[in-house]
Amino acid sequence: MGNGGGVRWSWTVRRSAPGSRTTRLELFYDLVFVFAFLSVTTLTASVLTPVNLYRFLLVLALLWWSWTGFARMGNAFRADQGVLPLVGVVTVAATFLLVLSTPSAFANRGGWLPGPLVFAGCYFVIRTAQLTVFAWADRADPARRRGLRIRFLAPTVATALLVVAGILPGRLAQERFAVGLQLALWTLALLVEYLSGAILGQQWWVVVSAGHWAERHALIVLVALGESLIALGLGPKRGLPLTGPVAVAALLGVVIVATLWWAYFDTLSFALEQALHQARDRAARLRLARTVYTFLHLPMVAGIILFALGLKDLLAEATSPATPAWGPPLGTFWAGILFGGVGLYLLSIAACWWLADRRVRPPLLVTVLLLVAAVPAVAPLHELNALVVLAVLTAAGVAWETRGENGHRRRVRQLALEEQIAAEAEQSHWRQQHL
Repeated sequence: MGNGGGVRWSWTVRRSAPGSRTTRLELFYDLVFVFAFLSVTTLTASVLTPVNLYRFLLVLALLWWSWTGFARMGNAFRADQGVLPLVGVVTVAATFLLVLSTPSAFANRGGWLPGPLVFAGCYFVIRTAQLTVFAWADRADPARRRGLRIRFLAPTVATALLVVAGILPGRLAQERFAVGLQLALWTLALLVEYLSGAILGQQWWVVVSAGHWAERHALIVLVALGESLIALGLGPKRGLPLTGPVAVAALLGVVIVATLWWAYFDTLSFALEQALHQARDRAARLRLARTVYTFLHLPMVAGIILFALGLKDLLAEATSPATPAWGPPLGTFWAGILFGGVGLYLLSIAACWWLADRRVRPPLLVTVLLLVAAVPAVAPLHELNALVVLAVLTAAGVAWETRGENGHRRRVRQLALEEQIAAEAEQSHWRQQHL
């Protein structure tokens, strides 16, 4: 056993290492962020219109950018050491308050605190807390300190745009013009953050641990899939009665979520991490990390949430005694949400495959095209019948993709298994020597 001396807790920021992995504390933070992602659907609680759907996507994209900043911080520094757990607590508190303000992020719905300003303030706290850690760690480097001043400018400008978007439209007489102006200001804030991050990141960002970066994004997808099932299980406030249509819809939902899990975690997650490890050049690794993970995992998560939103509404209608046994006709809009969410997820999977190893995935692309083409065809169908079509198309497409990989799947998984066995042997050796 150790001598008990240990290392004293300190306020220092401890840098990460190339072999670092995701900590349990980071997984806890990810649970909070995914809860925030799913809670954004409150923007569509009253009625799901194209405007509300766009608002949902804007808020989700800003939350995702906040989470990626937190992931970058955890990749550069040890999240469970020094002062970083306290920074995490501040981030979690601000995120929860942001979730509470999300329903009134675009228009104040009463209450003592103005919703749009609370949302903007919480977003500013989350972003500046992350950059402050980098500023503290790089305080001895004049060049990086100058770069940090520019990086602080992006969230400041974005927050200012969100504040203007929360104040100015309410003073305009024409509601249509006010809504358009507000959405334009939000879109501009989003572009400021993403474009500045993409440009400035090339100069200062280094992917310290490829394993940590890949694992962190895989976990956020896993938690999103898991929490979508939880959201479905909770159902409407009155609960889900155990009826035939509800049971069928729930089981079909589980089948689809399990298929989406398989599409990512069976092979792709290993292949992406291996490609990131093989990118020895700093610029090549950064390009892969930014494009595949930061940008393409956002539509992946958005697809999960859109599917969960559509299925949750379907289950709510299935519990109503006023609806037919197999549900009312699905309708074009809700068919687009359900089928489009799954299609967006699978399209992101196909894009990740292409960028990781330049392999085109015809089964996934054909499945996406079939899902899009099926929207007008399933719109007149009863909801449960349409859900059967969605489950069959998704499962068949992913099964076709799995069977048609021509040995590549086996090689990727074998390499991942060998790495796991080697890491376990090294850890066992260390434990025998020190514990």
